[in-house]
Amino acid sequence: MHKKLLIPGPTEVSQEILQEQTHPLIGHRSKEFSQLYEGITNKLAKFFELPADCRPTVTTASGALWFDIVGRSIVKDKALCCVNGAFSERFAEAIRACGKQADCLEVEWGKVPKPDAIAEKLETGKYDTVTVCHNESSTGARSPIREIGKLIRRDYPEVMLTIDSVSAMAGDKTLPTEIGCDIIFASTQKCFALPPGLAVALVNDRALERAQQVPNRGAYTDLVEIFEFEKKHQTPSTPNIPLLYALNKRLDLMLEETYDKIYQRHEDMAEYTRKWAKKHFEMFPEAGYESITVSCIKNTLSKNVKELNEKLAEKGFTIGNGYGKLADKTFRIGHMGEWNLEGIKIVLAAIDEIWKL
Repeated sequence: MHKKLLIPGPTEVSQEILQEQTHPLIGHRSKEFSQLYEGITNKLAKFFELPADCRPTVTTASGALWFDIVGRSIVKDKALCCVNGAFSERFAEAIRACGKQADCLEVEWGKVPKPDAIAEKLETGKYDTVTVCHNESSTGARSPIREIGKLIRRDYPEVMLTIDSVSAMAGDKTLPTEIGCDIIFASTQKCFALPPGLAVALVNDRALERAQQVPNRGAYTDLVEIFEFEKKHQTPSTPNIPLLYALNKRLDLMLEETYDKIYQRHEDMAEYTRKWAKKHFEMFPEAGYESITVSCIKNTLSKNVKELNEKLAEKGFTIGNGYGKLADKTFRIGHMGEWNLEGIKIVLAAIDEIWKL
């Protein structure tokens, strides 16, 4: 029996989308490919309401590639990395692995970086880039990226704001015009409800201008070269063409549903899950900063999550344990992509039955 995924990603992929990957292959330097890819980037620009100075790109990689792209193509000398969980920490580690300096603004897991604390660090004038994890899926905490963006654009206009929105983009609202970010990126196996293998990024002209000033950008991580190929509606290296067909179809469905309705659907699932969690347990992230795509719940009743998943599997579902040091202390329910409120109600009712809540 297939276990429907309610982990923080990958998420469920419909048969309709999986079927799109069976198109016959085409050459990635052909006119047919350029037409396919141009259609995809045009749909991304429309969905995310991109202004003229901000453009999308799709790379064949996991979203983590963009840690390296930021490290190699955006950071000139030193980044301020906001760290509040496992994946924001990984972003900082990647910057250092690219040979750049990175100072961490660390906050307790479950909490989020606040604009005032970021401003205090930026006042030193030591940083040319800020990294933020929008949706820290290890803790279920949702950073205030709009407030952070407003601060940086107003008071520190030379600083680049780069955002990891891997587990939120296309579920939560991530419009660059509202955020004021320079780069925001995600993976397709989360809210885009596709198989893993592609990363979507929205990049503005400021970021490209910065990249032109940074030497040793690498090869696969050279942002300037990526966008040189974008002019021809192509990619520097051979892309995952079957997944691009799937993304093309998925974007049609997303545009048809509309971003507002997609966001509301995710908000409804998150709100219902939070109410359920507060009735029986406690939410892990600080109040007011809970994710709308993955709920991280304190295991206050010391329930056995492994045994729960064994019994949930018999009903055709699986959820996530806590991440890393939070294993068994928390558990996580991913409600993203094509999931809807009715599906979440069924899963939570199954947990009620198994745990006799």
